[in-house]
Amino acid sequence: MKVVIAGGVAGGATAAARLRRLDEEAEIVVFERSGYVSYANCGLPYYIGGVIKDRSALTLQTPESFYRRFRVDMRTRHEVTALHPERKTVSVKNLETGEEFEESYDKLLLSPGAKPTQPRLPGVGLEKVFTLRTVEDTFRIKEYINACHPKSAVLAGGGFIGLELAENLRELGMEVTIVQRPKQLMNPFDPDMAAFIHAEARCRGIKLALGRTVEGFAERDGGVDVLLKDEPPLHAGMVVLAIGVTPDTALAKEAGLELGLKGSIVVSDRMETSIPDIYAVGDAVQVKHYVTGQDAVISLAGPANRQGRIAADNICGGDSRYPGSQGSSVIKVFDLTAASTGVNETNAKRAGLNADAVVLSPMSHAGYYPGGKVMTMKVVFEKGTYRLLGAQIVGYEGVDKRIDVLAAAIHANLSAIQLKDLDLAYAPPYSSAKDPVNMAGFMVENLAEGVVKQFRLEEADALPRDGGVTLLDVRTPAEYGRGHVQGFRNIPVDELRERLGELEPGKPVYVMCQSGLRSYIACRILAGHGFEAYNFSGGFRFYDTVRNDRRLIELATACGMDQ
Repeated sequence: MKVVIAGGVAGGATAAARLRRLDEEAEIVVFERSGYVSYANCGLPYYIGGVIKDRSALTLQTPESFYRRFRVDMRTRHEVTALHPERKTVSVKNLETGEEFEESYDKLLLSPGAKPTQPRLPGVGLEKVFTLRTVEDTFRIKEYINACHPKSAVLAGGGFIGLELAENLRELGMEVTIVQRPKQLMNPFDPDMAAFIHAEARCRGIKLALGRTVEGFAERDGGVDVLLKDEPPLHAGMVVLAIGVTPDTALAKEAGLELGLKGSIVVSDRMETSIPDIYAVGDAVQVKHYVTGQDAVISLAGPANRQGRIAADNICGGDSRYPGSQGSSVIKVFDLTAASTGVNETNAKRAGLNADAVVLSPMSHAGYYPGGKVMTMKVVFEKGTYRLLGAQIVGYEGVDKRIDVLAAAIHANLSAIQLKDLDLAYAPPYSSAKDPVNMAGFMVENLAEGVVKQFRLEEADALPRDGGVTLLDVRTPAEYGRGHVQGFRNIPVDELRERLGELEPGKPVYVMCQSGLRSYIACRILAGHGFEAYNFSGGFRFYDTVRNDRRLIELATACGMDQ
């Protein structure tokens, strides 16, 4: 059996290694258009920033090492230029010599990946306007910075690459501005959770120009003007386009393969395309979202690697299936860690799901052990069934651990209530006896059983201030004095029983504290004395962060300035 693989990074390299482990006799040929195979895409921004100092560390394997271990014919600087399914060959061009030839196959695996989205805008091809996809792109940016020492950079796009590169350029001492059309960074997060990412970026000196439309680029005064719609341009020493990625599927289209969302390649759960003996994996393929069941294109390294393994299994006669992608991800933003899995609340509702969420602010480990830090968790579930739909966490230590537990729970089809039953490791330096994941389960169980009712962020400002309801803040007077929501009166939770006479009977009471714990206790006290009480999900800390973020975005948009 002869297997040809077009693309030798995550999915392609994984498939090649798996194929050899399953079939010692197969002839395996990999064509990779860049000069590198099996390289660490996710590490590229950190080489630019100097965190990764040795450029060779970016390359997990070389063609030579791959051949020594797996006897795979890895040909770099070779581009597949056409597919010929009718005669089971591919056209290939040697980019160094210009030689063109056809290569036959019994099975063909496409792993072309995705390319940076290149908007058709004036000035996209300017020398100081970069994209970041390959190792060569990385070296080009690094060499430009070392040679020209630009003092500022504008990054068009605030996704993973944009945010990671912003941090690394900022650490090099550059002034950095992120500009993009959406009014938030990191679309896997709901806007309320993205507010914490915005706050950290601003605190570190990154300027945010959100809700702005880029209309082109122009050279001026030795740098680049980023032209904005209806606003003055942003000037910088360099620009990096990080608007997003587009499946690189021109060859598949020309060959007549069925295409789906964003021009991606439609595949079965066995990673088979619409043409027999052709498989496809990675950022170029359309998959099913594990939670919603809807078609999706999810560009992440983990799914690409798993898909490469599955395709190899099936090429070798197995019956491996890809269950779908959850989109689990994590990103470092200076000292902050932000992670998500499943669907956020916004996308769950767009998908037609009756979604709700709980927001909590637990410590990363036991409060009595030094060094604990607060994290903010949002766990999304389906009303009525309490099916676990997704989660987002922003914080410091322990964020990655909790998101992985929640990702596993979603994959195992646990309900949000069942999170309370998970037997998770505990020692004071690492967690609490009631782990934050367990706490989320307790909160959802309380809602399900009617032990507590909650109100959410969007409801807080809409509550009447005319006396029709009672608005109560149960923090200490000192906390209340440092900031509170307009219309909420202060009665500390520890004084509440003695001061119940100050509350008008028969009126619903909406209760808030710093994180949601004391207000929950207050709600139980009130319920025990005949009041109808509602607990604010997330607490004042959450409310204040989100509202401040929205005010900054609105002010900057109105005044035409960075945030």
